[in-house]
Amino acid sequence: MVMCSGITSASTASNAFAGFLNDGFGLGLEKGGAGLLLIALGFMTLVALVNFRGVGESVKANVVLTLVELSGLLMVIFVGMWGMTQGRADFSRVVVFESADDKSVFLAVTAATTLAFFAMVGFEDSVNMAEECRDPVKDFPRTMLTGLSITGLIYVLVAITAVALVPVGDLADSDKGSALTQVVAAGAPGLPFDTIFPFIGMFAVANSALINMLMASRLLYGLAHQGVLPRSFGKVHRTRKTPWVSIIVTTLISFGLIIYVVRASATEAGSDAISLLGGTTSLLLLTVFAVVNVALLVLRRKPVQHAHFRTKAWIAGLGAVTCAFLAGPWARSEEQQEQYVIAGGLLAVGLVLSFITWLYNRTVRHQPTEFEDVEDLEEDKPQAGYPKR
Repeated sequence: MVMCSGITSASTASNAFAGFLNDGFGLGLEKGGAGLLLIALGFMTLVALVNFRGVGESVKANVVLTLVELSGLLMVIFVGMWGMTQGRADFSRVVVFESADDKSVFLAVTAATTLAFFAMVGFEDSVNMAEECRDPVKDFPRTMLTGLSITGLIYVLVAITAVALVPVGDLADSDKGSALTQVVAAGAPGLPFDTIFPFIGMFAVANSALINMLMASRLLYGLAHQGVLPRSFGKVHRTRKTPWVSIIVTTLISFGLIIYVVRASATEAGSDAISLLGGTTSLLLLTVFAVVNVALLVLRRKPVQHAHFRTKAWIAGLGAVTCAFLAGPWARSEEQQEQYVIAGGLLAVGLVLSFITWLYNRTVRHQPTEFEDVEDLEEDKPQAGYPKR
């Protein structure tokens, strides 16, 4: 589920990249046409090449892309603060709850939280890169919690700035331009942010696509080493030390999704379907997070000898309950209920693939399909190397 959500997000980001490039340079390409499709496919090919080059190069590229993306958000915050000093802000809108479906404040906040969760998608991808750390027990939790805190603070400041300067109804109206462009126009009318925004957007979606494809290829590599998928997916390039087969497979899957997403974006019904895919990504990840937190509570009962990060039991319990609640139907509108149908279809495909793998291992390899001991992940396998870059 995690790998599928990552590839889906990256494919959608490729479509967005093509759209931003078209708007930024004024190419005038037709929506859903061959021009945008070629740009999106070319962009994903470039992502694959960076991924193949190595983790170090991918991380450096991500740092640059993140800094550009961060500059755009900080620009919105600072412009918003300037607008506030000029008396253009209305802070009463920050604490006003309005629901078109006449929901209670609690349900309205629940639905908004579920929607906003998609903005935090991506942090779970870093878990698959923990094996690349020199001291993951110490470095990874510190980096993860610091990143979550900084990102959360930035999003809160952007949200407060946006609502204080522009009415919520206008922010949700796509005919009036992107929400961030409206905020900057309200705070600093003379700033040509509508011209700058497409280029910042290009860097932002490129960042999302790269980290998601980086995660998906490493996840496929790990599943191959665990015997859940064919061992060939775990092959590592001799010189670059990257899982090249997994990179090719995930890239080809993304190509298929990109073709669908770009073509579908040309119609209103297709655009709605793309929105449902984004919501389904959040639904699947919330379900995964709930299961992971429950698994954490179970694993706490099994002591281990090696050093590891240990969290409080009540935090894991709260995380499991919260994620399970946000994955419920009460956290979605009537139009969003179709997300459960899409999620069910993806799970059905996963079950079918699991059955095929089980049948192959049983009849051809004459071995049981089961996860190996985690300690064995540090050992080299005869069919594949171990990615260090």
